[in-house]
Amino acid sequence: MACPFLRNPVNISAQIVRRALRRERVFRDRQDPIAFPDSYLYERYRFSAEGILYLCKLLEPHITNVTRRSHALTVTQMVCIALRFFASGTYLYAIVDAEHLGKNTVCRTIRKVVLALQGYLNSFIVFPGFLSTLSIKEGFYKIAGFPRVIGAIDCTHVAISTALGDHEADYVNRKSFHSLNIQMTCDHECMITSLDAKWPGSVHDSRIFRLFDGVLVGDRGYACQRFLLTPYPDPQTRSQNWFNVALSKTRVKVEMTFGILKARFNCLRHLSPERASQIVAACAILHNIATIRKERVPALNQLLPDEIDPITLDHPAGAAVREAITTQYFT
Repeated sequence: MACPFLRNPVNISAQIVRRALRRERVFRDRQDPIAFPDSYLYERYRFSAEGILYLCKLLEPHITNVTRRSHALTVTQMVCIALRFFASGTYLYAIVDAEHLGKNTVCRTIRKVVLALQGYLNSFIVFPGFLSTLSIKEGFYKIAGFPRVIGAIDCTHVAISTALGDHEADYVNRKSFHSLNIQMTCDHECMITSLDAKWPGSVHDSRIFRLFDGVLVGDRGYACQRFLLTPYPDPQTRSQNWFNVALSKTRVKVEMTFGILKARFNCLRHLSPERASQIVAACAILHNIATIRKERVPALNQLLPDEIDPITLDHPAGAAVREAITTQYFT
């Protein structure tokens, strides 16, 4: 029965039910940026809570502030600030506003995390990969029946702001914007196995080789060599066409790797030339860590293939290896 002495009488039984169904309020620690659901963390940082904690343990010896004066940032806060910049690709003032910090603090934090990640370059980017060579060859062979492959190789352009100095023209690529030409190799699981991010955008693909033992597959931006196979420029037989199709299906793994990397870290859409190489390396390391830990893969954007100048002069030794594989496997 309702109480006659209350302005808005409410049935006592209804009050009891309401209290029983009332959800307990949860007060999150503002000093703990990962006290949120994984869906929230993936959207902002591209890592789950467990993944962020792993990165914190990995980087803690290199980025810990030696003082707690003036409310120094914790390791978790520093890692999340850097991850937010990598993931969002927004201007620094957006990160400053979101994290309620000063711009200088954010800049120093990102710089410290990038340098700390670079120290693990040779630990997380290994050629031909973390698996055995035999396992990698089998993984590539299952794609399209292409034998002996231990890596797919290609280059992609990362846009940079106008380069200063006398060498500005070296950074203008075929599409007339400033960029770095980033060369990578990957395995069949889209793990980055080598990285070269030090060349301006006008340098041709074939000029930034690093010779590795084994058989790589690439596009016509490279000359066919005994350790790097490329498609027939003008296939004349059914076997040569089959070879080209199988190579293309196998090589697409490196294009998928570029797509995942750029979708995961939107900062790679545009970088400053002074820090571009270091940030690309940091993102490549984080990509491999995310792949190893099976973190969620973001939705991929459709990437237009980079324009290349086809190499018409193949090495005789490379042409001979290509012909031998065609005869043995695609006839």
